[in-house]
Amino acid sequence: MVKKRVRDPEELPDAPVHSAGEENDSGSDGEDILNVDFEWFNFREIDFHGVKSLIRQLFDVDSQLLDLSDLADEVVKQGTIGSTVKVDGEGTDAYAFMTVLNLHRGNGEVDGDKGERDMEVGEAVRGLRGYLASQAKEGGLVQRVVNGGGKLGGDVGVVLAERLINVPAEVAPPMYGMLVDELEAAVEDGEPYDFAYYLVVSRGYREVESRLDREEQGPKSKKSKGKTRASGELFYFHPEDEVLKRFSCAYEEFEYKKDEGEGMADSKRAFQEMGIRAVGELILIEKAKWEECVKALGEYLGAPVESS
Repeated sequence: MVKKRVRDPEELPDAPVHSAGEENDSGSDGEDILNVDFEWFNFREIDFHGVKSLIRQLFDVDSQLLDLSDLADEVVKQGTIGSTVKVDGEGTDAYAFMTVLNLHRGNGEVDGDKGERDMEVGEAVRGLRGYLASQAKEGGLVQRVVNGGGKLGGDVGVVLAERLINVPAEVAPPMYGMLVDELEAAVEDGEPYDFAYYLVVSRGYREVESRLDREEQGPKSKKSKGKTRASGELFYFHPEDEVLKRFSCAYEEFEYKKDEGEGMADSKRAFQEMGIRAVGELILIEKAKWEECVKALGEYLGAPVESS
């Protein structure tokens, strides 16, 4: 069982441990499987650079359009809302992280000048909200909820979760499970985390015809020139997206604003015949479905979702 939840970061107990692989065991191909112990922690100031790097990875080429430093700062300042996953102790960089940010209300920090609680969202979150609204389908539910300012039934929490590519998906269910309890405790403490909707930002990719292969085939007509063709199937960087989509009230896929160019797709071929074109995903889940979704996610990936 995975445990992490403590409202006061100073009272945080020893981090939970989850093992992946078996040390010195050999697979059928004779390769050794490395045993790795993953540990879950609350956010600390030392996590700023690791979180910033993972946010950059999550938004791919469009990360240039966001204030990554301020976003990372917003995440870290929340402390007990969300988790980092590490392998070499609390003082190391995060291999994965998860949190949720209120798109419409600040966390109620006391303004030093006025002595009042500031419920306005910061500039970085406003920028993120504007970006998400611009990427959503015009007039669709996702855009209306993001722009609604809480008018469509309540606040919207945007879930940001990312991990390094070699980190197994099994680290996700414990983070989602702990997040459920963390938000419940925060609401009990009067903090602005009672969301009507959860908007999960994720990413996937589609295979595209390689430019290099087309060049080897020789010149083609003008009609055949232009952007590479993408396959019909969407592949997930995060396998849990399959479950999140199943419980969603709205799902949208979007192209990144910053053009990668065909050369970038070829650089991601990874010894395959096809190139890879990354796409963004917006997965909107109603509050009533959220906990059921988190439970199903753990069952799908075969990993615990329990928290303290």
